[in-house]
Amino acid sequence: MSEEEKEPKLVIDSDWKEQVQKEKEQEASKSDEQQPAAASDAPTDASAGPAGGGPPEASFTVLVSMLFTQAMTLLGQMPGPDGKMETNKPLAKHTIDTLEMLQSKTEGNLEDDEKQVLSEALHALRMTFVGVKS
Repeated sequence: MSEEEKEPKLVIDSDWKEQVQKEKEQEASKSDEQQPAAASDAPTDASAGPAGGGPPEASFTVLVSMLFTQAMTLLGQMPGPDGKMETNKPLAKHTIDTLEMLQSKTEGNLEDDEKQVLSEALHALRMTFVGVKS
């Protein structure tokens, strides 16, 4: 056997690389076209999920929004998962205390918009808490 026959032949199909690159470019152009339309149609609510209906992207604002919604539900301001309006002030206070703890632990580390969302959520929850009768 000659030296050339001993080494296995390596066949590289570079055509698939071109195909993958074309697909990536098509995806990028589709997402670029959809973003302006989606931005104008998208709700401004921080808890709104992506267009696919999945959960929203994890962020500090979404966390605050989730805890705010939970506390408002516990204060009887929103229906619970069962559709009933119920009040549970001790658990609502715990949720408000959790947000206060987040505020103190993240002091100096939040962006301005995150700080404002947290501050406004706590203010609204405190005002609602004192207005709700046991």
